[in-house]
Amino acid sequence: MDLVIKIIVVGIFATVIIDIWATFSNRLFKLPRTNWAMVGRWLGHLPNGKFIHNPVSASPKINYENIIGWMFHYLIGVIYAALYVVVVIWGVGNETSLLTAWIFGLFTLLSPWLILQPALGLGIFAVKAPRPNMVRLQNFSLHSIFGIALYYGWLNINL
Repeated sequence: MDLVIKIIVVGIFATVIIDIWATFSNRLFKLPRTNWAMVGRWLGHLPNGKFIHNPVSASPKINYENIIGWMFHYLIGVIYAALYVVVVIWGVGNETSLLTAWIFGLFTLLSPWLILQPALGLGIFAVKAPRPNMVRLQNFSLHSIFGIALYYGWLNINL
């Protein structure tokens, strides 16, 4: 059970770090932020068989969509932390490095670019977003920082 708690803490830590970066980069560089309410709306429509929206903002609202979206965001952070432990730490024989953590963070870009953004109506690689290159830049920075935060979180939780 100790390992599960460590994974949860590291996943939450890394997710908080990217949320801080998202706020900072939005204010300073005007990089876009994820609207977690729209992610919650997307999730809320999944039980009805609606996977792809054009765009999700045009779909009917659901109760608690913002809370659902934020909870999903942190759940995914914890799931990625578990994958990080399995793939990177155990897979490389506990010889993780900043480079492997960063590469892992970049690997997690596949989810938003190939699944979430198309499902929200933004297209693959956010091609239909109002400023697709800015969305991609923000995605790249967030997922890079996420991988690095996983590394430092795991390093410090095991001291």
